[in-house]
Amino acid sequence: MNNPQANSPQPVPKLPEHLKKKKRAICLAGGGPAAGLHIGVLKELKEKELEFNKREDVWALSCIGAWVGVIYNQAPKGKEVEETTRFFEEVFRNDPSFKSFPANTVFTPDWAGNAEALWDFLLEPKHYRNAFLPREIMKSFMHTMSALRGASTLRRRRRKYGDEELDEFEFKEFSEGDFNRWTLNDVLAVHPATRFLTALIYKSKIKGLSRLYYSDSTFLNRINFDEVRKREPFIYFNAWNLSRQELVLFANRVRQPTFITKARHKVAGYRLMDLQSLCACSALPFIEQTVTINGEHYCEGALIDTVNFRNLLEDHDLDEIWISRLIDADQVLPPRNLYDSLANLCELFCATVGEDDVALFKYHLLCDEEAKKAWQQIKDDKVKQRWEKIKVVEIPVDCTINFDWSHSNLKHGIRAGEDAAKRAYEEYLRKVDDPGQRIIRPPDPDDEATRQKNRRELARKRLIEAGEVDP
Repeated sequence: MNNPQANSPQPVPKLPEHLKKKKRAICLAGGGPAAGLHIGVLKELKEKELEFNKREDVWALSCIGAWVGVIYNQAPKGKEVEETTRFFEEVFRNDPSFKSFPANTVFTPDWAGNAEALWDFLLEPKHYRNAFLPREIMKSFMHTMSALRGASTLRRRRRKYGDEELDEFEFKEFSEGDFNRWTLNDVLAVHPATRFLTALIYKSKIKGLSRLYYSDSTFLNRINFDEVRKREPFIYFNAWNLSRQELVLFANRVRQPTFITKARHKVAGYRLMDLQSLCACSALPFIEQTVTINGEHYCEGALIDTVNFRNLLEDHDLDEIWISRLIDADQVLPPRNLYDSLANLCELFCATVGEDDVALFKYHLLCDEEAKKAWQQIKDDKVKQRWEKIKVVEIPVDCTINFDWSHSNLKHGIRAGEDAAKRAYEEYLRKVDDPGQRIIRPPDPDDEATRQKNRRELARKRLIEAGEVDP
């Protein structure tokens, strides 16, 4: 008789004792509605007793990854996953509500700020000066008359209809594109009311579709930064200072960079994190208003550097760096509506920037001679050995995650993150003791041809949902 357990998969062992002492960093990148992947990754690794909670460990975060990392580290011991999931369930919207109101619960309209911007615009005399432009109106009128005369020019043709030949007259073609351009430039652009209202929308002091930071927000003030600052690992995220044109790193402990090599952008040390800086690190331009800190404007730092890999290497003595990206270009599908189009605008660049930053990071780790020379100038032999010993573990991205702020997408992301972390962990156990394996990434379960087929099928399904192709 066959043993039913003979063919069952062997359980994956928990982290061996000799690996628990490794000094690790976890990098949680940005990707908005795909945040569930991070939660699933942390959940699976925690179950395998691979945690990032020692004094030597580091959390390198950006955008939504910063929110996941901060909420996870403020939670009571043993309840990190549950508390983080519960927090994001309040950020995401339940499915029936999301279907007709596709927005999360925290990117709110800034009613008072918008009203103030409106009032300032209306009271400023200079905004009325160019609303009425008689010369432009006359030019538009003459252009319209000329276009109408050209469009009404008759064109004569002789065509045979049966046994008879008849003259046929037709107007010069005026295409849809011609009509739309005419309405834009010769109707809307010269109409005083339209000109004024357009300027009101685009030229008033409204800096984003939504606002996230409110100092007196009951929801946001549930984040306990005092608790995060007490935690053993070093936790940091980045934001871009638009006023000074420099990256600023905010951490649970103040410190200065240990070693500074030649970098493209100036990094202004590690400042103490708070609610303002957390909102600043996810302030994607146009989507969310910039955040003002001490009179200076900040936006999302991942636009410049995904999670500051260079500082991760230079400022910390690490054995391993685990990377959890959320977005891949394969996830970006043909849009069905304006919501999808706006999501594509944000996520496509996020996917490619994150992927490029990881690729460059691996290149610097393995090949960058300039960085190696910087290390050689350090007399401490232990510090010199950092470059050669670090291993990078990449957690694969699940391409079935979409950009919906819905509970079903959050749950799907958590399950997908668990599966991705499990595959990465299994590959890690197989290769961690091989000194020649500096980059560890689980093989893709499908070959390239299958992946391309799946991508085309997902794109076709999206087009069917949009009604643009037949089933």
